[in-house]
Amino acid sequence: MSYQPPYTITPQILQQVADIVELLTRWEIAGDNKLSPQLRRNNRIRTIQASLAIENNTLSIEQVTAVLEGKPVLGLPREIQEVRNAFAAYEQLPNWQAHSAADCLTAQGLLMAGLVDEAGCFRTSGVGIYNGQGLVHIAPPASRVAALMADLLAWLASAPVHPLIASCVFHYEFEFIHPFADGNGRMGRLWQTLILSQWQPLLAYLPVESVIRVRQAAYYQALADADSLADSTPFIEFMLQALLDAMTEVLVKTSGKVSGKTSGKTSVKTSGKILALIRENILLTIPELAVLIGVSERSIERNLKKLQAENHLSRIGPANGGYWKVNE
Repeated sequence: MSYQPPYTITPQILQQVADIVELLTRWEIAGDNKLSPQLRRNNRIRTIQASLAIENNTLSIEQVTAVLEGKPVLGLPREIQEVRNAFAAYEQLPNWQAHSAADCLTAQGLLMAGLVDEAGCFRTSGVGIYNGQGLVHIAPPASRVAALMADLLAWLASAPVHPLIASCVFHYEFEFIHPFADGNGRMGRLWQTLILSQWQPLLAYLPVESVIRVRQAAYYQALADADSLADSTPFIEFMLQALLDAMTEVLVKTSGKVSGKTSGKTSVKTSGKILALIRENILLTIPELAVLIGVSERSIERNLKKLQAENHLSRIGPANGGYWKVNE
């Protein structure tokens, strides 16, 4: 009997899929010509910077851009190598098949080249995932990895669900198996992008990793919840919402509209959301606030200036590397 990952299609998941498909239709109507080569590159850079930041890479978007332009960057050699590797891997997406074990190994080898000894092959020892000092997940034994990955990839090749759902199920199952000695997080995100891009090529340039980075604690919690239930449903719901929010941001950038409403005006509602989000995370950037609120970066900039002028908000330190302070 072929392997079937455990998950449940909830009303929330059905609604999220419908909303994403609706946004994608709008994106195609209003946006393919507007998703210029420059915007595609910018989105790719944001994707790489965010995915690596989740794994504790400290390079900023500006530094990542400089690395890819061949400019000198003051940073750790390993972090610079991670950027180069990730860009090379994302550029190869059109050449890989999501259900191919050989392509999966090739991709990991490219992502981790020069960073680990076991690049491009499944791990040969056990691995545990820690959160601080606590063990949160023990991956299956190394002896089972090849068979588990073969089952998962075979399921993916003929998954009986929408690609949006299948991509989330794969992402969770991949992280559960943890097939590599290192790079599993960035590989899981890369492979979900590959699955989605083979369904809709525009999604190859969707910077969903930026949303995940902002909600990093919730991302790990969704993984933990799925582990506890032995069912990927909580993770599917989390990832579909992240995809929906990332697509909303792209629509704002390309057309300036979401659900037929212009998004550029300064509003009390937007200002209130900004303050609430900054209270939770003082390190939020303008692009991240735009994603979370669903408005343009220009709208965020206007609201931030207004909040600072009214002394509701202060900026401590430089634009890059500083933080926000809410003046209660």
